[in-house]
Amino acid sequence: MVSEEPRSDFIRQLVAEDLRQGRVQPPVVTRFPPEPNGYLHIGHAKAICLDFGIADEFNGLCRLRFDDTNPSKEDVEYVDAIIRDVAWLTGRENIEVRFASDYFAQMYDWAELLIERGLAYVDDQDLDAIRRCRGTITTPGTDSPWRDRSAEENLDLFRAMRAGDCAPGSRVLRAKIDMAHPNMLMRDPLMYRIQFDHHHRTGDTWKIYPLYDWAHGLEDAIEGVTHSLCTLEFATHRPLYDWFLEQLPIDPRPHQYEFNRLNLTHTVMSKRKLMELVERSLVAGWDDPRMPTLCGLRRRGVPPSAITAFCKEVGYTRTDTTNEWALLEYHIRQVLNVETERVMAVLDPIAVEITNWAPDRREQVEVPINPEKPELGMRKLSAGRELFIDADDFMLDPPKKFFRLRPGGEVRLRGLGYLRCDEVLCDDHGRVTGLRCQLDEDTLHGGAPADGRKVKATIHWVDAEDSQAAEVRLYDHLFAAEDPLACADGEDWTTNLNAASCTVIRQARIPSFLAEIPAGTTVQFERLGYFCSDLDHRPEAPVFNRTATLRDAWAKAKGQ
Repeated sequence: MVSEEPRSDFIRQLVAEDLRQGRVQPPVVTRFPPEPNGYLHIGHAKAICLDFGIADEFNGLCRLRFDDTNPSKEDVEYVDAIIRDVAWLTGRENIEVRFASDYFAQMYDWAELLIERGLAYVDDQDLDAIRRCRGTITTPGTDSPWRDRSAEENLDLFRAMRAGDCAPGSRVLRAKIDMAHPNMLMRDPLMYRIQFDHHHRTGDTWKIYPLYDWAHGLEDAIEGVTHSLCTLEFATHRPLYDWFLEQLPIDPRPHQYEFNRLNLTHTVMSKRKLMELVERSLVAGWDDPRMPTLCGLRRRGVPPSAITAFCKEVGYTRTDTTNEWALLEYHIRQVLNVETERVMAVLDPIAVEITNWAPDRREQVEVPINPEKPELGMRKLSAGRELFIDADDFMLDPPKKFFRLRPGGEVRLRGLGYLRCDEVLCDDHGRVTGLRCQLDEDTLHGGAPADGRKVKATIHWVDAEDSQAAEVRLYDHLFAAEDPLACADGEDWTTNLNAASCTVIRQARIPSFLAEIPAGTTVQFERLGYFCSDLDHRPEAPVFNRTATLRDAWAKAKGQ
């Protein structure tokens, strides 16, 4: 289920009022209508949550319907990816899938009906000429010289277009509305263009393809959609949506409603821009974990429930706003804090030798699997004479208030005991390569030191024998700028890409059992963040992506 509980917004209020007033007869029917010309991003997630959520809350139906009306830009790869993403986000195993191409024959028949009624005509002008004749916001357009063709001639030409007897670009079918209309979309809009591209479902059957504004309302009507929900940029399209439906023998008619789209800082919400990043190899593909695509977020380890909670909080209004990426990360942490198991891992290892332990000594340690879920119990770990700690937890010459390990200093090893650094080993360049330490036996497994002293820091560790090297990828914002498109005139917008958006650590150390977990499993590396085993993850070569840090900038900003 996309929606965990009912919530109020103006769209839901409209649906409830339509039902109460009898303007709409149940069931409520919605649709999510993506074009299969790219991968879905988190902006689409907001629409998915609304479309499927309203259907759930009003005991209705929501379909996934592909607007596959432009075969030159579409691909089965995108169809399959969109189905996977919608199923992942909604948690539905069975989603009713339809295609605009299912209705091509009916759309064509309705187009002939408009021609017969004198409401559509074939125009021989090319697209540049049509644009020039459209006018401006302040000046009316100019009628096409072909606007007054007879219905008979228009039918003959339109049928020739369908038969493939006309070259691409030589003719279009236009609606005859008003070339002086204040809404420029109503100035004799295009309905069909000639394309000889192979369609992924209909093959080479069709030589003409419908334009969005002509097709969309018809698809909704055929499917019995009651509420056609779109983002605000389609508000100016609504008069045309209604006009087409009013000219055809359709009853009842669907109605279009618009809500604000999702905008996020430090990224872009445009399939065209995201496509450019992929095609220019500026990212590692549509599922690069830095991308705002649903497949990228999934690969990064973002749980779908965090995305739906985020979409619920930002809400649905009639005003476009930009939301902070930190708010999305807040919801990611809220979910993962409860759902994920805790493990200790070391990103930048320093070798530690416990000199007062025999070489073959092994100690068993128990730590909670997840303190938020005590029913999961404890995890048993093994510790020997050789350990690794993180380089961030040791300094040769630390400043004041550095309470972690230093020469002669002492810390608590998580679940193990007090560790004192006696000797620092360095290479010829002065870089620390290892530490020789002692562990206070009185403090083993939580015991108290004999002299009652206390330490101010607890650090994590991994056992040298029971761990292995792993690749860890640390992700940050894809763009350094909050608004990636805010650049100087003529400047390439991709110059705002964050050069530090991905840092690869190749010799991190993880507990050996983590190498065996399936790809796509998210865990918390204690004190470090949330990490997900990547698609490249293999037992012999583990790979983890950082999903989110533990630092919560959003909660801090809100004073929580």
